[in-house]
Amino acid sequence: MNMEMLLHICCAPCATYTVQALRDEGFDPLGYFYNPYIHPFTEYRRRLETLQQYAGAVELEVVYRDEYLLEEFVKQALEVEDRCHLCYTTRLEAAARQASDRGISLFTTTLLISPYQKHEMIKDIAVGLASDYGVEFHYRDYRPGYKETYQMCRDMGLYRQPYCGCIFSEKERYFRTSVD
Repeated sequence: MNMEMLLHICCAPCATYTVQALRDEGFDPLGYFYNPYIHPFTEYRRRLETLQQYAGAVELEVVYRDEYLLEEFVKQALEVEDRCHLCYTTRLEAAARQASDRGISLFTTTLLISPYQKHEMIKDIAVGLASDYGVEFHYRDYRPGYKETYQMCRDMGLYRQPYCGCIFSEKERYFRTSVD
């Protein structure tokens, strides 16, 4: 029998390889979608719907916490030194709490597949929260599988987003200060 683990899922593309790897490692992941800061709302909905498509295709049970908290995030992000820390903490705390409430002893996140995420920060935050909620954070560096996600998404017809998600990362991706 496989060991249950709560898997915070940022998006379907990051889940593709991670879910497969966890299953290969003998875990039975329960997906948890909570990403309230994705901007714009149409992008948020598209990511949620793409995860639903993926989860159905691979028979992954997912708990969806469908909240969109743009105003709250912008207000808080303008008051802190590192918006990524705020975002990671918000999502990982919800995941740790969800795992604890469900009696699941382990949790992790699909954020660990991205070479663009701050792994040490994610790990430090998650380990602290795990202690607070009486669960364990399962750290694995899934970045070696990142490129495989491109083919997996193509094969499954999954939407792959072009930026991390928040309004600030969207600006960094698309805004140019001069005309090319």
